[in-house]
Order: sequence, then C-alpha cells, then structure tokens
Amino acid sequence: MNIDKNKEKFQFGNVLSISIAHFVHDVYTSFLAPILPLIIDKLSLTYSMVSFLKVVQSIPSLVNPFIGLLADRLRLRYLIIVTPFITTVAMSLVGIAPSYIVLLVILFVVGISSTFFHVPTPVLVRKVSGSQIGKGMSFFMVGGEIARTIGPIIITAAVSLWGLEGTYRLIPFGFLTTIYLYYKFRNISVSKSTTKENGAWQTVRKLVPFFAIVSGIMFFRASMKSAMTFFLPTYLTSAGDTEWIATIALSVIQLSGTTGTFFAGTISDKIGRKTSLMLITAITPFLMWLFIFVPTEFKFPVLIIMGFFMFASTPVLLAMVNEHKTDRPAFINSIYMAINFAIGSIGVMVVGFLGDKYGFDLTYKITAFLAFGSFPFTLFLKNSK
Repeated sequence: MNIDKNKEKFQFGNVLSISIAHFVHDVYTSFLAPILPLIIDKLSLTYSMVSFLKVVQSIPSLVNPFIGLLADRLRLRYLIIVTPFITTVAMSLVGIAPSYIVLLVILFVVGISSTFFHVPTPVLVRKVSGSQIGKGMSFFMVGGEIARTIGPIIITAAVSLWGLEGTYRLIPFGFLTTIYLYYKFRNISVSKSTTKENGAWQTVRKLVPFFAIVSGIMFFRASMKSAMTFFLPTYLTSAGDTEWIATIALSVIQLSGTTGTFFAGTISDKIGRKTSLMLITAITPFLMWLFIFVPTEFKFPVLIIMGFFMFASTPVLLAMVNEHKTDRPAFINSIYMAINFAIGSIGVMVVGFLGDKYGFDLTYKITAFLAFGSFPFTLFLKNSK
C-alpha cells in the first residue's frame, strides 16, 4: 500500500508491523544482560571489561549520521526486513564465544545490524502515524520494550535447557520471523523526494541548540538507566539472589517500562513534550533512591513504578526529534540515535568503572544522584505537542 495517501491518518496496521519488527530485533539484543554473570565466570571478566562489551556494540552508532543520509535515499523496508535476522544469528552465538575477543567481534556485528535497523525505522513510523507522531512512537517503542521483557526469560530458559553454549539453537526462530517480516512489509511503499532543499550541515546547525538540550537530559540519566537494566542481573546476583530472580527483576522493570513507553507518547500529544519530560526527569531519581534503600521484599513494587517513568522519556524524545520540519528526516533521526548510543556507552562505562572501584552499592547511589541533573535541561525545551 502507498502510505502517501491519507497523510494525516494514523495507519494502525503499518505502525503495528514496524513495532513487530522492533520486537523481533530487540528480543535477541536483550540476551546479553541476563547471561552476563555466566559470561563473567566463563571468561573471568571484570566489570570494566563487561562495560566495554556494550561500548563496542555501540561503536557503529557513531556513523549513524552517514547511514541517515543514505537512508534518506533507500527503500527503508529492506533494512527493516534483513537486520533482525543478522542480529538473531549473532546474538544466538554469544554463548559459544570461546574468548573475550570473539565476544567483542560478535557484539560489534550486532551493533552494525542494530544501527542499520534503528536509524530508518522511526522515520517510517513518522510517515505512517499522520498527525499522531507521539502515539506512533509509543507503539514503536512498545515493541522494543516488550522484547526486552520477554528476551531475558527466553535466554534464561534456553540456557537452563541447553546450557550457555547451546543458545545457537535459537537461530531458526529468527529465520522464520524474517520470512514473516518480508511477507508483511513487501507491499509497504514509501515515496521519497530526491530533492534536498538544505545541505546536511545547514540542517545540523539549525538543530544544535535542541540536540544540546536533549544531550544534557540523556547524559545525566544514562548511568542510572545502565545500572537498572544492563547491570541489574549482575547487581542482584552479586547481592546473593539467584539468576532466575535477577532475570525476573529485569523483566519486571522492562514490562513496566513497556507501559510507560506506550502511554508516554500519547500523553505527550495531549499535555506537551516539555511537561511530560519535566515530570519524568523529576520523579525517576527519587524512585532510584527508593529502590536502593527499601527492604528486598519491596524492591519489586518499586521496580514496577520506576520502569514506567524511566522508559517513558524515549518516545517523547523521539516524537520531538521527528516533529522537526526537514527534508532529511532519516539524517536528523540518525543524529539523535548517535547521541543516544554514545551517551549510553558512557553511562555503561561509568557504572562498570565505579562498580570495580567502589562496589555496586555506592555506584547505584552515585547514579541516582547524577540523575537529578536532567531536570534543569527540560526547562529550556519548547512545549510542543
């Protein structure tokens, strides 16, 4: 179908298909965090070495702007169809990696695939969401959040059944889903204009103040988010919890994050992006402190509330990025993704370094304190809907 018709209409079927693609891709990328304790034992890794795994996976995101320029001239559906399968194969081989170097190579391949997937997909969401961009971004992000809820359970069950080195058996599922995605996307047509009114650098210069504010918001939240997602299973198992308890905790915060992601974009369509981000950045650090200090039996209820607010910022920020009137939508989105992944890598490295030096208890307190720094940046945003 041609999505240029009824531009203002929210095309539920197309939005849902893109969200499913996001789900398939991110189910497999969510495999790493739950099995980190096993990988640490197998390869004798420090927390800093573990952090570097995430950095290597994020390195390809630094070329996001170039991919964005390319994506503005490509048929986006082919990238969405192919990259989930590449990610599926690579992530299913993580368990059999015989050395740290091989593991780095595998994750670098995953990073390349992930980059080619995440740059064009929000642009396509924007095109099929009509005037409800926030709602479209919520649907898109829900696919990823549900994946990160179910993914840890899938990989933990797979390891329980086949062992760490038997996870390659998950590859066929990725192949089948790729066939499904081809069937769903083969009729989606995106008419693209080849005329570019402004050069890339002119486009960037106009948005420097906006991206500076967004960078500030993400920077002070990055360590907190890394601590509560990437390192959460490792933190809990180091405190004496079982691998299943740690996996369930990660799934709980991700599932709650799915709810926050789903409602945040739609709510921001109504009350404004700025107001939404002010509430999110003000509340989340307090919930982090609460998680640190409450007794064990109350940590899961706190995780439920915290997940809602911690992940809610992403669809709001994506909506703000994709609301800008530009003839280079993929390029603009790619800049945001590059900043997001780069700052996320810094956050992971900070947590890993602090964890090695001071232990996780103090590290979590430091990240909770840093998260308060995001709120002042939201005051400089324009309140758009």
